[in-house]
Amino acid sequence: MEEAAPEEALAVRRALEMLQINDPVLRVQAAREIRRLTKTSHRCRRHLRQAIAPLVSMLRVNSPEFHEPALLALLNLAVQDEKNKIKIVEAGALEPMISFLKSQNPNLQEYATASLLTLSASPTNKPIISACGAIPLLVNTLRDGSSQAKVDAVMALSNLSTHPDNLSIILETNAMPFIVSLLKTCRKSSKIAEKCSALIESLVGYEEGRTALTSEEGGVLAVVEVLENGTPLSREHAVGALLTMCQSDRCKYREPILREGVIPGLLELTVQGTPKSQPKARTLLQLLRESPYSRPEVEPDTLENIVCDIISQIDGDDQSGKAKKMLAEMVQVSMEQSLRHLQQRALVCTPSDMPITSCTSEVSSK
Repeated sequence: MEEAAPEEALAVRRALEMLQINDPVLRVQAAREIRRLTKTSHRCRRHLRQAIAPLVSMLRVNSPEFHEPALLALLNLAVQDEKNKIKIVEAGALEPMISFLKSQNPNLQEYATASLLTLSASPTNKPIISACGAIPLLVNTLRDGSSQAKVDAVMALSNLSTHPDNLSIILETNAMPFIVSLLKTCRKSSKIAEKCSALIESLVGYEEGRTALTSEEGGVLAVVEVLENGTPLSREHAVGALLTMCQSDRCKYREPILREGVIPGLLELTVQGTPKSQPKARTLLQLLRESPYSRPEVEPDTLENIVCDIISQIDGDDQSGKAKKMLAEMVQVSMEQSLRHLQQRALVCTPSDMPITSCTSEVSSK
């Protein structure tokens, strides 16, 4: 283990000693000092690992003045330290933390939500956190918590959703309206939108999730807005969610998706999207056609044909005009790329690379 600087080592030792003394004032002071020491130092998080059990015991004491300092110290100990995350859960911190989600003290609820967000980043902890009943309470926080608590709750739920057994629990809590509400109000290029769209993509893999999204006013539109203005990862999740819906029941979900003006964003993704989002965008464009399977197989679909078919079915001049403009720009980009490709091929076959055949160029040597 990396040695601490003398001053830091002394501060660590003193904090651990104060934590063991049966004096409420000193224990609170120790928790605050541990929080300070571990705020930015990975080394201190390792050296203060033995503080975890005493801090967790402070969460269990029926003395509210203990709770916030101990919670914040544990939160900092868990940041970017997988071993500490697991040890905090093993020490029994989940029960009091989850109870704090129901606290009338908004600060305590906020700190507990942030702590669960950090602990839920550990794959080992995901099933344990859900087994302790955290998911319904996190959804309640997503509905009624402070602005920061809502953000941390949706991120914690996103972390937990990567464990397959947890998705059904999230669905049962009817979380979709609150996820959509947060997505509608946040900046579409933010990390929050990324987590919301990731959650939505996972949830629409189930019929209950698809029904919940389309039943929520502005739900599909919020996903389309992320597809247009989100980060590259958010756009992947957004197009993935819409594609999952259309593939599950094209007749049911084609119109709700088209109605929200998805075509321009999809066209852009086919050209400028990530390697994952480009094929999804093309497949979704095909599914959004009025008759995606009517064209004979011997006549391959071109993107232009697909888009023209879609445009002909869209009501409204603005939507059609915007889509046609995007298509023209896309074709222009495609032509420029083809021209560059031809130029590169031409450069490869320069005269200097051609074989020289001359009967007078041969020189004999002895």
